[in-house]
Amino acid sequence: MTINLELPEKLTTRGEALHAFAENAFRPISRKYDRQEHDKPVELDQFAELVAANRNSASGEKSDKPKKDGTVNGANMVGVLTAIEMAWGDVGLMLALPGRGLGNAAIDAVANEEQLKEYGSVYAAMAITEPGFGSDSAAVSTTATKDGDDYIINGEKIFVTDGSRCSHIVVWATLDKSQGRAAIKSFVVPRDAEGVTVVRLEHKLGIKASDTAAIRFEDVRVPATALLGSPEIDTKKSFSGVMQTFDNTRPAVAGMAVGVARAALEELRKALEEAGVEIDYDTPINNQTGAAAEFLRLEADYEASYLLALRAAWMADNKQPNSTEASMSKAKAGRTVTDVTTRAVELLGSLGYSEDLLVEKWARDSKILDIFEGTQQIQNLIIARRILGKPSSELK
Repeated sequence: MTINLELPEKLTTRGEALHAFAENAFRPISRKYDRQEHDKPVELDQFAELVAANRNSASGEKSDKPKKDGTVNGANMVGVLTAIEMAWGDVGLMLALPGRGLGNAAIDAVANEEQLKEYGSVYAAMAITEPGFGSDSAAVSTTATKDGDDYIINGEKIFVTDGSRCSHIVVWATLDKSQGRAAIKSFVVPRDAEGVTVVRLEHKLGIKASDTAAIRFEDVRVPATALLGSPEIDTKKSFSGVMQTFDNTRPAVAGMAVGVARAALEELRKALEEAGVEIDYDTPINNQTGAAAEFLRLEADYEASYLLALRAAWMADNKQPNSTEASMSKAKAGRTVTDVTTRAVELLGSLGYSEDLLVEKWARDSKILDIFEGTQQIQNLIIARRILGKPSSELK
């Protein structure tokens, strides 16, 4: 059976437009905001409406026409392809683009129709990580206490992307610590709500154009309607509701990694060709130079990462359970982008290590793509549990 891996013309056209945007809006200021951490990229304000229009077009269409087999390419596929092109330009600037943050994926994944009307167009950050834990999302200690028709939220979150620039924050909190994972819910909290304090902005290895904040929540009162999904504590379902968010965001993060990896491979190919290194796809790699063989290895990993990201997004668009595939795409792409960018720096020698090119920046930026939304180790653990059919209590 022949498998067609080409994208529909509509998605290809959109990708070309986004690529041009990234090339003309991101690349010229990429180094500037890498050096000026915490400065707001004001140049992006004028482009925000263009991106919003593209996003509204994508969401308005919902999906391509169903194919003969009934399948579609919808918002998740568009999201991954957007992430690839924008991250190719600059992943930090992509995350700093006004109007939409990682919290919006949680709203899209879990919110009911009324909540989508209220929160669908806000600029939402995601607040999960706390000082006491990293990738173990089940260890949330921030509390949400019912008080009449409201909830009162107390706790502290760290590494909140867009934390100082967003309009709202999707906060993960527990309704009852004694109930474990099942009591963890997500709440939409206005950043300017009383009791919300941006404690500090982090200094980071990479993605410096993106603000990353530590935020404290002290007796923050939100209406009960701010709780995304069901308020019921269902121990049988654990916290699958809030975890649905990751099924949407992990393929998008994989897309970011694919975009950065492609940028590095393009720069590496150009330098190798200028140095007289021939990359021959018709000759076995053991008969080629070491540099050419290494490039082909890296490119193969890049292609695999790209296809895994598309697969996970396609499954989400077609309402197929994709938790395993989402983690596979995130794990593979995160591992690949760090390998590609690090090897590109090494193969380019002094040129790769200097600021003459953006390759050393991409190497620094790439590390976060292997960490946030769940580290490499967490993804491998999730994949193993799914494949072996083991619960978290048996496979840790």
